[in-house]
Amino acid sequence: MIPPKPASRSEKVSLLKYARLFRSDILSAQPARLYRAWMAEFKTPFFRSYLVNQPELVKTVLKDRPMDFPKSGRISEGLRPLLGDSVFLTNGAQWQRQRRIIDPAFEGGRIRETWGAMWEAAQSAGSRLEPKAGEWVEVEEVASHAAADVIFRTLFSIPIEDEIATEVFHEFRAYQRSQPILNIAAFIPLPRWIPRFFRKDTRAAATRIRGLIKQLTERRMAEIEAGTAPDDLATKIMTTRDPETGETFSTDEMVDQVAIFFLAGHETSASALGWSLYLMATHPQWQTKVAQEAQALKTGAFSELSKLRVSRDVFREALRLYPPVPMMVRETTCPEHFRDRDIPKSSQIVLSPWHLHRHERLWDNPDGFDPARWQTENGKQCMRDAYMPFSAGPRVCTGAAFAMAEGTLLLSLLLRDLSFEADAERVPVPEAHLTVRAKDGIWLRINKRNGS
Repeated sequence: MIPPKPASRSEKVSLLKYARLFRSDILSAQPARLYRAWMAEFKTPFFRSYLVNQPELVKTVLKDRPMDFPKSGRISEGLRPLLGDSVFLTNGAQWQRQRRIIDPAFEGGRIRETWGAMWEAAQSAGSRLEPKAGEWVEVEEVASHAAADVIFRTLFSIPIEDEIATEVFHEFRAYQRSQPILNIAAFIPLPRWIPRFFRKDTRAAATRIRGLIKQLTERRMAEIEAGTAPDDLATKIMTTRDPETGETFSTDEMVDQVAIFFLAGHETSASALGWSLYLMATHPQWQTKVAQEAQALKTGAFSELSKLRVSRDVFREALRLYPPVPMMVRETTCPEHFRDRDIPKSSQIVLSPWHLHRHERLWDNPDGFDPARWQTENGKQCMRDAYMPFSAGPRVCTGAAFAMAEGTLLLSLLLRDLSFEADAERVPVPEAHLTVRAKDGIWLRINKRNGS
């Protein structure tokens, strides 16, 4: 069974229609030729955009010369009400300072230190699902709940049942559905003084989320000053000093960073887990392999992670087919020459994990679900050259290893005790909002496994 993907547009469209399609769903707004093209040019009256799929050029932008291709401000237009000046949106010296403070929290043995909290969140997710055995359940909601629980436990040492954590979770669910990934200013360059026309409910949700995060941050700041703060990710980040300036994040700066941690650590993980469960439901032979392997999960010891090789490959394949962040946009700071084309300064360079991960000239069976590919020569080559669910280079997601460990554990522990069955009449259609989600959710029947 070929996993679902959105239909591509085949005809040329006007800029206005393209903008409308893009705001509705990035993926179905794109032409089918992008699954074979090495580079494609899109012209507008205001700027030129180049989607780049050729691995050598992707490497140039992300790894070889990343400072020459900063993140485009056009994407930040739509996300700034929630994310402020977080590390996801900044460039240059400001971004470098933020990474110097954030990165130590995720280095070395920090995954081992957060493993216990991940384990508790995964067990809680299973406990919430067990009473629903025999029922059809919308698993994107399940995945969101579980991923949010992981974030709150590892970041602030509180479970999802905490009053503020619960409020943030529900507000974020509303925001995710109401916020298109692009604002009108992404298509039409506007002076800073002109208001950005965000939907009223979108702006209100962002304000409420940031207010709740500020409460958590101020509470943690007081605990740090009193010497009673737990040794979790929030404490680590808030007490780390920039080695160059000696400064720590202010409370307002920390609110920006927590917002992106929640977006990156909750939205993206929830998207990947939801699609992983769907792929397991539609490929029962792989579901059985993961469930059998998961029997090794007995004590919750970090050493058990190394035994989950099948689950890791399944989760990796889900990230290939359904990369949570389908496109990234950079901007040229000087004229470039790519594939015999002159690219003007201030052009948009679009890097699309969605198209790169399914590129017909790079991957064997690009649209098929095949976790075994990662052990083949083609899979290993594409892993190096054409796989970037967490971006790549200096701007690679600082929590990439954290996310892989989390996804592998959640998937394994859920399938150890429960089985998932798909409805052939209710096939989810992928579409992109803030992340790649299913248009009408992902509905699966849950059953208890024998002996669980």
